[in-house]
Amino acid sequence: MNIKFSRRRFLTTSAGALGAVAMPHLSRAADRPAVTHGVQSGDVTVDGGVVWARADRPAQMLVEVATTESFRDARALPPIAALPESDFTAKMLLDNLPGGQEIFYRVRFRDLSHSAIEGEAVVGRFRTAPADRRDVSFVWGGDVAGQGWGINPDDGGMFTFAAMRKHRPDFFLHSGDTIYADGPIHSEVKLADGKLWKNVTIPEKAKVAETLDEYRAAHKYNFTDDNVRAFNAEVPIFVQWDDHEVTNNWSLSKELPASYKERNIALLAARAGRAFHEMYPMRESINEPGRVYRQISYGPHLDVFVLDERSYRGPNGANQETAYGPAAYFLGPDQMAWLKRGLLNSRATWKVIASDMPLSILVYDDATNKKGSEAFAQGDGPVRGREFEIADLLRFIKTAPIRNTVWLTADVHYAAAHYYNPDKAQFQEFDPFWEFVSGPLHAGTFGPGEMDNTFGPEVRFVKAPGPGNQNLPPSAGMQFFGHVKIDGASGQMTVTLRDRADVALWSTTLDPKQA
Repeated sequence: MNIKFSRRRFLTTSAGALGAVAMPHLSRAADRPAVTHGVQSGDVTVDGGVVWARADRPAQMLVEVATTESFRDARALPPIAALPESDFTAKMLLDNLPGGQEIFYRVRFRDLSHSAIEGEAVVGRFRTAPADRRDVSFVWGGDVAGQGWGINPDDGGMFTFAAMRKHRPDFFLHSGDTIYADGPIHSEVKLADGKLWKNVTIPEKAKVAETLDEYRAAHKYNFTDDNVRAFNAEVPIFVQWDDHEVTNNWSLSKELPASYKERNIALLAARAGRAFHEMYPMRESINEPGRVYRQISYGPHLDVFVLDERSYRGPNGANQETAYGPAAYFLGPDQMAWLKRGLLNSRATWKVIASDMPLSILVYDDATNKKGSEAFAQGDGPVRGREFEIADLLRFIKTAPIRNTVWLTADVHYAAAHYYNPDKAQFQEFDPFWEFVSGPLHAGTFGPGEMDNTFGPEVRFVKAPGPGNQNLPPSAGMQFFGHVKIDGASGQMTVTLRDRADVALWSTTLDPKQA
C-alpha cells in the first residue's frame, strides 16, 4: 500500500530554521541524542495525525512511517528541528495516510552539528479513523497529578493509564487538568492510616509553576511515568485544557495566593499556554495560533467537538447576570458560532461535545465559603449568567434539528451519569440528552457535588467518596475513566464508567435517532 506525504504539511514547535549549533565532539553511544519522554500521536483523522517527541539537545527529528510493524514498507520523512526555543520538542503532521489503517512510526534524533550521529529510535503506533462504518472505541478522563498525589512506584505509578491501555482504544480524549501547575509534589504525604505515600520528585515541582520552564516541567513529570509513556506510544490523544494547566480556577479576575511571586495572571496563562501546545501532538490553527477548540472527525459515526472553556470566559464572579454579555461569557461568541456551525454541518451519527467542565454540577470559585462560580451552574432557578450560552446552544440543537449529541466531561474528581430531562427543567426548550463525567485519572477523589436544576439533570449514577471523606489518594482505588464503544453496524453507543482496577461500575447503551 502506497503512503504519500506532503512536504509542505508539517508542524514543528521550534522557532527557527535548521542551523549549525556549536557542540563538543561526540563519539560514544551515550553521547547520541535521545528521545527523552517517549513518543505521542494525536488529533488523528481518516487520513493522518500528529506525531510528537522531545530530544535532550538541539537536534533534527527523523520520522519513519509504515503500515507494517516490521517497517518493511517504511518511508522516511523530511527532518524537522527540535531547538531550545521549544524545549527541544517537535511535532510533525503525517497526512495522506490510508483510512482505517494501523500506522506504525518510529522517531529518532540526529545531532545538529554532527549529522552522522543519530540516537536510538522509539516506536509508536496509531490507527487512522475509518472511512467506513466500523466499530469505534475510545476512553476519556481528566485530572492528573493533582492534590500532591504524584508518581508512587510502590502503588504502581499512574495505574489508570495501564487499565485504559488494556482496551486498545482508538484514541484518548483528555478532558483537561493534564497537569496541576499550582500543586507541588513533595517526596512524602502522610495518609489517614498513618502510612506514607512516596512520590517521585523533580526540583521544578517543589513549588507552584511560574516560569515557562516550570510549566514545561510539570508536563514532563507526567511523561516520566512508565504507564503514561506506554499508553502514549499506542493511543492517540485528543487533548484539551482546564484551569490547573495555569493555576486553580484561573480567570482574569484571579487573585493569586501568596505562593506566587509573579502576580500577572495573563502572563502566567501565556507561559502555560505555550508549554501546553509544545507538549502535546495537537493540530495547530493557522488562523489563531494557540487555539485549543477544534473539531476532530473520526469516521462516519463520530465527530468530536473539543471545547475551550478557559481562554474566552469572563471573570469568575457570582454568575447571576440576567442578560448575556461579556461578564457571562464562557465559550464566548466566536467559539459558540463555531460550535453551532460544526454541529449543523456534521454528518456523523454521534456528535460528542467534549466539555472540560460539567453543565450542572455546582463548582464554586471559593470552595471553602461556597461563593462565586467557576463553571456554568450558579444554583437552582431560571437561566442566569453563563447558563445563557448553554440555553442558547440547547435551543439551537433542538430547532435545527441536530440529533445524537452527547456531552463528556471531567473536572470534579468523581464519576457520574446525568440524564437531562426538559420536563424537570426550569429551561425546557431542548431535547433530552446525556452528560457523562469521569476522572480523576490520577489525583485526589472528591464529591459528589451539588446539582443545579436549571436544565433538569437526573443523576442516574454517581460514584464518589461522600462528605467527610474527601481528597482520597489514588491508592484508595477511586480513580475513574470512561469508555465509549460505537457499534459499526447499528451505530449504537455504549458508555461505561470504570475504576482504575478496570471494574465496570455502570453502563448504558444509546440508540441513535434518525435525522
